[in-house]
Amino acid sequence: MISIQHAGHLVTANVLGEFTLADYREFEERVLEKLRSGKKVNLLIDLRDMVRYTLDVAWEDIRFTHSHEHDFGKIAVITDNQWLTWSAWFSRLFVDADIQVFEDDRAAQDWLKAHGTSD
Repeated sequence: MISIQHAGHLVTANVLGEFTLADYREFEERVLEKLRSGKKVNLLIDLRDMVRYTLDVAWEDIRFTHSHEHDFGKIAVITDNQWLTWSAWFSRLFVDADIQVFEDDRAAQDWLKAHGTSD
């Protein structure tokens, strides 16, 4: 399940339980709505409550980020899972955004707000 909020040029996604392809496509739709403004979008992705994700989600993430490699400013990922941390760093190969991994939401939000880039 996914919960998505947006404000300004920031899209916040919280994943709870299993992250499915339908969830990811909902996330894509929200991000694409924001990208229509012509400005870069920042992402805050909270994976602390994610139990697992399906292989098709991983593939879709690679496809989506590669096709929008220049559309993101900052991407903050919140997780304490080492595998997800490595996955976030791997994503740097497909997108030119500034990507950081955090263990708590306050630090992630502060980083996104720094230098006025989160709107």
